[in-house]
Amino acid sequence: MRKRVFGAVLTAALFAGLLTGGCGSSENESKNDQEQAGAQESGAQDGMSTQTDNTAAQTAARQAVLQTFEAVTLDGDAYTQENLSEKDVTLINFWSLTCGPCIAEMPDIAAFAASLPENVQVITVCLDGAYDKEAANEILDDAGFEGVTLLSGDGDFESLCAQIMYTPTTVVVDAEGNLAGEVIIGGQEDLAKTYTDAVNDALISLGKEEIDLT
Repeated sequence: MRKRVFGAVLTAALFAGLLTGGCGSSENESKNDQEQAGAQESGAQDGMSTQTDNTAAQTAARQAVLQTFEAVTLDGDAYTQENLSEKDVTLINFWSLTCGPCIAEMPDIAAFAASLPENVQVITVCLDGAYDKEAANEILDDAGFEGVTLLSGDGDFESLCAQIMYTPTTVVVDAEGNLAGEVIIGGQEDLAKTYTDAVNDALISLGKEEIDLT
């Protein structure tokens, strides 16, 4: 049940992602064109309806999304829910080697990750990195990202990856693997602020102290 609910929130949020900088998978391009055309014909009323549906879906989406899984890192190590449990909040950035906005914002992600306190972390998931680990490593090294990058996995991780239609996409989860805020779609003009707000919203909901990176 939790996967269906989370699928709904990603579907709603990713529709909004069409309006921001991001890359869609090739198999969805034709479908996305049709959706955009339909949205234009529908007018403001459908826009308001989509916004309402998105808000409702986000509110209903506080379900466990990463409880049972094992993933493989770019370095070949195993990564499980136990690793998530070590932090109060984890931001998970999904990106791909062919996504220009993803690569462009990676230095900002690296800088943000390096500024975080011990109870918060950023990890990335390179959705096509298993096909070219050398390229993935080069992009991350050039950006200065020193955190964990996942390539593939099973269980809840595999299900979550299957829901990602556009990159970059960032989700926020708590120590138990629960979705802890809205899904962030597309490249961000002020990534540090967007991410900080997302982290603090999650921490507040958990009864934790906010972070201050100023």
